[in-house]
Amino acid sequence: MIDVTDATFETAVIARSAEVPVVVDLWAPWCGPCKTLSPIIERVVANTQGAVELAKVNVDDNPRVSATFSVQSIPAVFALRDGKIVDQFIGALPEVGVAEFVARLAPPASEADLLVEAGDETSLRRALELEAGHPAAVAALARLLIDRGEPDQALEVLAKIAETPETRVLAAEARLVGRQVDLGSGDVDSLLDSLLERARDDQAARQEFIDVLETLGPDDPRTASYRKALAARLF
Repeated sequence: MIDVTDATFETAVIARSAEVPVVVDLWAPWCGPCKTLSPIIERVVANTQGAVELAKVNVDDNPRVSATFSVQSIPAVFALRDGKIVDQFIGALPEVGVAEFVARLAPPASEADLLVEAGDETSLRRALELEAGHPAAVAALARLLIDRGEPDQALEVLAKIAETPETRVLAAEARLVGRQVDLGSGDVDSLLDSLLERARDDQAARQEFIDVLETLGPDDPRTASYRKALAARLF
């Protein structure tokens, strides 16, 4: 579940709905029925385990989104797929009604989906035989191979699908494992400083520097500062 604003609506809802169905819940703090519906719709969407996503919009704070849907009363709930409204309802439905609404959006689990849930290597490879570009199977198998110390094989698997934020991090981890870089056992700051010194003229050092930052993740305070330092060094 994410809170969406006028500024983030295009990316968080319209663009995202090309990848997964998005349910938009339009609400306001003063709306009693909204308070009844919100925990229900949050629970039902969470039960899809990512097959459907929920975007909540406070209509008082985001009038442009409200105008987009021509909202006249709330709660108002819209389902989008590929940037288009495919279903909707107004008012607070009981949980069974919300569940039926969401179920119409979530595709039934495929054989490959069920194999991914099993999680073992044999099942994951069978899932990829059935659906060569199954994102969850690719990510899960890559993780298994990285943890087993087989980074080249992990990178081969990741190359089967277009890059996503998740696979970008996995690829970074795989390359670091291939270079025998263990971020848990060394001085990461010293490593970054050393790589930064060579990043301008050494492509391998620059890639390793970027991979370390990808692995640290956006929440690590070093990531933003070192990215700025790299930009300053290159440009």
